[in-house]
Amino acid sequence: MLAKIISRAQVGIDAPEVNVEAHLSNGLPSFAIVGLPEAAVRESRDRVRSALLNSRFDFPPRRITVNLAPADLPKEGGRFDLPIALGILAASGQLPLEACRDVEFLGELSLSGELKAVRGALPAAIKARAAGRSLLLPCDNADEAALASGVRVLGARHLLDVCAHLSGAQRLTSHVATLAVHAPQYDDLAEVRGQHQAKRALEIAAAGGHSLLFIGPPGTGKSMLASRLPGILPPMSEEEALQAATVASISDAGFQVARWRQRNFRAPHHTASGVALVGGGSYPRPGEISLAHHGVLFLDELPEFDRHVLEVLREPLETGQIVVSRAARQAEFPARFQLIAAMNPCPCGYLGDASGRCRCTLEQVRRYRARISGPLMDRIDLHVEVPRPPREVLRPDTPADGEPSKLIAARVAAARLRQLTRSGKANARLTTREVNRHCVPDSAGRQLLERAMEKLGLSARGYHRILKVARSIADLAGSDTILSTHIAEAIGYRVLDRQKAAA
Repeated sequence: MLAKIISRAQVGIDAPEVNVEAHLSNGLPSFAIVGLPEAAVRESRDRVRSALLNSRFDFPPRRITVNLAPADLPKEGGRFDLPIALGILAASGQLPLEACRDVEFLGELSLSGELKAVRGALPAAIKARAAGRSLLLPCDNADEAALASGVRVLGARHLLDVCAHLSGAQRLTSHVATLAVHAPQYDDLAEVRGQHQAKRALEIAAAGGHSLLFIGPPGTGKSMLASRLPGILPPMSEEEALQAATVASISDAGFQVARWRQRNFRAPHHTASGVALVGGGSYPRPGEISLAHHGVLFLDELPEFDRHVLEVLREPLETGQIVVSRAARQAEFPARFQLIAAMNPCPCGYLGDASGRCRCTLEQVRRYRARISGPLMDRIDLHVEVPRPPREVLRPDTPADGEPSKLIAARVAAARLRQLTRSGKANARLTTREVNRHCVPDSAGRQLLERAMEKLGLSARGYHRILKVARSIADLAGSDTILSTHIAEAIGYRVLDRQKAAA
């Protein structure tokens, strides 16, 4: 007697189809699972046996063989408990096999038969939709799976509920996602006193999707400014929200439906390893850069990160994806994040501060800044100094001197719409050919940029990044042409290039 149940594995953000084949034959009672199962899958034998017995089903005293096909695809987790249990019930004649044909099943079983949530429900739902099948899974995953519009999602709390549905005794109803209707809540930029140039740079970065580096003494508001960036970014589209939710779905923390369409703000500690940033493990999981997909990755105290760790950012900053390769498997994760970093100007942090507290030598400053490689620094579009604000600005009775995030976000959204209409993407993602087409300055701006190249020793990448930033500045101003004033402001955001030229 043979029964086949359809399920889904998890490989990166993909959910390949797995056929769970249960075969009952004569012989001494045994229970074997084949098809590259890892430890948690092999342990499902005991969970399935107890769940069936505690749910008042007969556990066949036969030779049971369960094959997870394809056999060369590694299987992990407890997601196959439910399809294995259903395969045994169907093969032993306790369930009608025909009722399982157009449905895919996921779920971990407790010993009592209750269904527990699993990782990767959303990628499985997207694949089930493409295959034209329904998806039956634990109720705790139903909201997440229902985000994939167009797929019929059935949520169940117990193995008995699943069996009652398949036998026709009590049908499960299609689940509809219960999404939060309120707007995402972010910190307001108006709470930051002073720092008008830094706020302006933050607005430009949000408009064009540019990377940004804040440089200044401790306590000047660098982290506070960075945390306000998600609040002025354009609203997430349906596709962007679905991609970000897919990455969160396969992470250890899982996806929280309450955060639907909220941009992630990831701020790993400077002791984080390269694997923590890019992802990895025996069964690859997404790292911080993928968890920040369509959101913000904030690296505070940038020079304190290990240099080799920072170098892993170079490729995803350019390509928007990361490929994690291991000896037995390979996984690809999206990583279209916006990088915001902060650093002190010197080891003590007070170089250039009006207090005159800095006693660092030039050699100490050089070694400190050399912790960040030139190629990585060249990939950061805006370098902004954040000086200590005047004392009177910090007084409690001083009124707010900046615009609220809501007003800035409206300008940013209008500028981003101009970019999407013109090229279909944010300015920071323009290719070299698209830069030559869409980022052409006027004659005065071209001459100014050529002089800056000679004086600052800009690389070709730095040249193009100045043009992209100038294009974003022009979009914020509502100008179709990049003027010399836009070029001049963009050049002003290459602080380290100016300091290098002066040295």
